[in-house]
Amino acid sequence: MNKQLQSHPHVDTREHLLATGEELSLRLGFTGMGLTELLKTAGVPKGSFYHYFRSKEAFGEAMLQRYFDCYDKQLATLFSDKQRDQRQHLLSYYAQSITNYCHSECHNACLAVKLSAEVSDLSEPMRHALEQGTARIIGRLQDALEQGITEQSLSIALSPAATAETLYALWLGASLRAKIKRSIAPLSIALEAVELLLPLNSKP
Repeated sequence: MNKQLQSHPHVDTREHLLATGEELSLRLGFTGMGLTELLKTAGVPKGSFYHYFRSKEAFGEAMLQRYFDCYDKQLATLFSDKQRDQRQHLLSYYAQSITNYCHSECHNACLAVKLSAEVSDLSEPMRHALEQGTARIIGRLQDALEQGITEQSLSIALSPAATAETLYALWLGASLRAKIKRSIAPLSIALEAVELLLPLNSKP
């Protein structure tokens, strides 16, 4: 076992496995990530893996749940910042997504993008975790839109629920296109569309 893990309680081993799995899945895909490679990279014996996860599928489900938990906390922090209005928060969120994509060599930035098409037809538990996780993100977007309307920082043509769904679908598609092209150009174009979907409130 990795010497660093020997001094930590079991809960850290579980977290370490999930974090390592996310890194490998972003690079190799979930099906391309063999259990042997995961354990070798993490420095964890097979027995420890099965202590926490009954199967690779259960591991994948837990990995996605962890990913969306972290994502949700980040969005909650972003949208609660009182220094900016909600329109600014939303535009900042998408601009930061482009920055993150660049830092990931323009092809491995988001676990949801990486795994959605790959596992949705292979694993119902993982598909369900993706469905629940993306619904949480869309819910955060909807809350921000509703607050933006209340504070009069933006005006939208569709309902907040429909706009949130549209924003998520737009960015998901642009992220897949960016992955194919290995370029941020589709994301930059998508950001222009986001700005059109979130016009400033022109009313006094």
